[in-house]
Amino acid sequence: MTQYHLLQAPKGRTVPFGLSATALLVAFLCLLPMVAVAIAALLGGLDAVSHLAATVLPRYIANTGLLVLLVGFGTFAIGVGAAWLVTMTRFPCVKIFEILLVLPLAFPAYVLAYAYTHVLDHPGIVQATLRDLMGWGPRDYWFPEVRSLGGAAVMLVLVLYPYVYLLARASFLQQSGSTFIAARALGSSPLGAFLSVSLPLARPAIAGGVLLAVMETIADFGTVAYFGVQTFATGIYTSWFSLADRAGAAQLALCLLTFALLLAMLERAQRGNAKYHDPSRGQRHQAPITLRGGWAALAVALCGMPVVFGAILPVVILFEMGIGSEQDLLSPRYLGFVQNSLTLASVAALITVGGAVAVGFFRRMSPGPLSNGAGYVARLGYAVPGGVIAIGLLVPFASFDNALDAWMRANFDISTGLLFTGSIWLLVFAYMVRFMAAALGAYEGGQAQVHDNMDAASRSLGRGPMGTLRRIHLPILTPSLLTALLIVFVDVMKELPATLIMRPFNYDTLAVQAYRLASDERLEGAAVPSLVIVAMGLLPVILICRQVGRRRS
Repeated sequence: MTQYHLLQAPKGRTVPFGLSATALLVAFLCLLPMVAVAIAALLGGLDAVSHLAATVLPRYIANTGLLVLLVGFGTFAIGVGAAWLVTMTRFPCVKIFEILLVLPLAFPAYVLAYAYTHVLDHPGIVQATLRDLMGWGPRDYWFPEVRSLGGAAVMLVLVLYPYVYLLARASFLQQSGSTFIAARALGSSPLGAFLSVSLPLARPAIAGGVLLAVMETIADFGTVAYFGVQTFATGIYTSWFSLADRAGAAQLALCLLTFALLLAMLERAQRGNAKYHDPSRGQRHQAPITLRGGWAALAVALCGMPVVFGAILPVVILFEMGIGSEQDLLSPRYLGFVQNSLTLASVAALITVGGAVAVGFFRRMSPGPLSNGAGYVARLGYAVPGGVIAIGLLVPFASFDNALDAWMRANFDISTGLLFTGSIWLLVFAYMVRFMAAALGAYEGGQAQVHDNMDAASRSLGRGPMGTLRRIHLPILTPSLLTALLIVFVDVMKELPATLIMRPFNYDTLAVQAYRLASDERLEGAAVPSLVIVAMGLLPVILICRQVGRRRS
């Protein structure tokens, strides 16, 4: 008979050895790229560090820091302002706007970059129309340069502000109206009461949303690379491919990893302290302020602009570009891109959610330092940019492949080639590390619906841990698991830096094809795969929109 090794867990629960081993293995695999980057950077020597510090490092630090500041401020202003308007005021179409404001989440920032470059660049319709109307020559006027650090910041703000909007809106809905009314009774204006009462109470949620947007900013590659902005993300890619400087790429990756982990620690600390006591909470909700006339029109304009410029206008531009292109989405070549993207996204989603179930169920059945540590390590990937994960996996696996090939040649005169480095599985591994936090968050969010009494009842009926998972947890958590699968699926469809660096030879995806066409200035062609990516991205956003509508107070 098969022997099952059991670990004694707290509260009388037993955890199968296979479950605990799987959860710990997932945590180890999520930690491996970060450790490998650190080791490779430290072994790179001081010469590479000195060269980087004397040449590109100051520029990377300055550009990345400025981009973070601009995106942080922009997402804060738009996200908090929109959340306050749709939550605390009433104006025409407010219920529609509270859902539409989530739509830009479906767009990768690099897709917006392609669309707006097409219309705002020198040959684009906007500048061409200005020249025709005013009779200007090419050097007779000034126009903001879209391909710039400021342009990249605008693209990122337009797609990342929903992080702040969703968290701020949820916080505003939970606040009691008594404190706001008291501030108004003491003579504060609506704006003063908002600044002195509502905003401080929502500070933890807002800070969490801004930090999430900032972490996505430092991980972005497609937008800054296309706009020619030199950041850590582009520097890693350039060092690895263009300069073949493995040590330099690893050291740049370590710098970015350190910054990302500091932000992750700050976000976690912020979330851990986000417990503001409001003794009046639950007593009464604030009556929304009805806006009329010019104020109502201003509210419509303020809520409408992010939706128009972040979702509606890009779709219109991409459709116009796609119709005029020569790209045939039904051609065998494009069907190959679609197939590659769907295969990678499907396999990565299944493996990632499976790992999340193992880690999440292990934490539930065996609460303690070991399981909590495994859960914390598994979540770290969300703070690590895709380029860093790629370097962290390529360095050790390439060394292993080369060592194995040399040994096989020396002993058996057989070349094994690149078993891991050039495979699809290493790329799926990178996706799992990058998006494990999203899957784990969705799974544990649903797991809260399963009361401990259900586990006790299952044990009393003779079910073991795996039987409880199969018969009780998974059926109840089916919606959460489907949501996790969908989120990871779409995130993989949009992911660019790790795919560019790690994809097998001649194995391109829709994101890679869009980036390649845009890099060759074939923007009309890039619109076709970009539209498919956006269409896929709309699926989880629709789910989020449904939740927004249901949770309306």
